[in-house]
Amino acid sequence: MALFNPSRDEVREFFYNAWQKQLSAGVLTPLEMMACDWIKLHPEYHPILSSKEALLQEFMPEQGQTNPFLHLSMHLSISEQISIDQPPGIKLVAKQLSQKLDSEHEAQHKIMECLGRALWESQRSGQALDAMAYIESIRKLL
Repeated sequence: MALFNPSRDEVREFFYNAWQKQLSAGVLTPLEMMACDWIKLHPEYHPILSSKEALLQEFMPEQGQTNPFLHLSMHLSISEQISIDQPPGIKLVAKQLSQKLDSEHEAQHKIMECLGRALWESQRSGQALDAMAYIESIRKLL
């Protein structure tokens, strides 16, 4: 069984193409619809997603730049985690955090920080992501 593991360029093309379809009232796949819902909430990314040349741009955190493709990919990943409640418990804590912040979008940004830390810890230790620690870090935000 092969896992879905797109290259950097494939991820960028996916978001670019989805946004172009959205702008031209094209037919979107369910995943593209979800991506476009997040893109709409990030108007600061619209110029990047409207330019083929911008797909080659490097985004350097050291220079205070957020990588829009990584950011949108994390939104999709978290949305998928919530939809299937994996890791177990994320659906409930995400809902509770959304209610506390009165914003699903802001809750996802907080969860994104937790996911980023969990991924960093996983890479640093060479171990699998600690799902319990990830969920607990989100619970601490409640």
